Amino acid sequence: MNVWIYSIVSVIIVSVISLVGIAFLSVKPARLQKILLVLVSFAVGALFGDAFFHLLPESIETLQNHTLIGGLIIGGILAFFILEKFLLWRHDHRIQTDSETEIKPLGYMSLAADAFHNFIDGILIGSSYMVSPHLGLTTTIAVILHEIPQEIGDFGVLIHSGFSVKRALLLNFLTACAAIIGATVALYFGHSISGLSNYIIPFAAGGFIYLAGSDLMPELKKENTFKQSISQFVSIGLGIFLLYTFSFFEN
Repeated sequence: MNVWIYSIVSVIIVSVISLVGIAFLSVKPARLQKILLVLVSFAVGALFGDAFFHLLPESIETLQNHTLIGGLIIGGILAFFILEKFLLWRHDHRIQTDSETEIKPLGYMSLAADAFHNFIDGILIGSSYMVSPHLGLTTTIAVILHEIPQEIGDFGVLIHSGFSVKRALLLNFLTACAAIIGATVALYFGHSISGLSNYIIPFAAGGFIYLAGSDLMPELKKENTFKQSISQFVSIGLGIFLLYTFSFFEN
């Protein structure tokens, strides 16, 4: 019973971190627009950093089959490509209202990737607590460390995609709650589901790489002044650096 309590409390804490966007509620819309591309740039770095410094090293360590890992990464890239094609098709063929025309498919892609990632985090936390409370706690801390920069970037992507600040906060929180579902699934099905997560992780890495490289980076190319380019480069580097640094805490 204690394992359930520890796991659920931990994933609730992780989910609450998604409300970090509250810090931007007092920011005036005009000023928020100026920093949006900085947040999107930060999201690019966080996604690449999470994929290359967290998910892929974990996959190599657990699966130890480079061909399989490569195939799952490609599978993740293709899956998100198909998802985006569906969203674009739906966006082009639906009867649009004034509010719907403002939302870019990029926002829904980000929500899907974030929900998928949080579901995996929930599985990892629940599985870790089944081993020992100490391992569960350290896993929770590791997840929190890499969630903070990623949630900041995700919030910026949602605003940039056309969501209002309040709606972006709500949707970001709802996708974060996928961690609760993941932990519940892990605890209910036991260690068998933790083995499945080994195959889900490289698939998710492929999705992150696609989202950062195919969707977010083209958004940054729309602003090409020297000052904006430098701020974007620095923000991408900061996102990568933070995720790289946090990988040492995970270890």
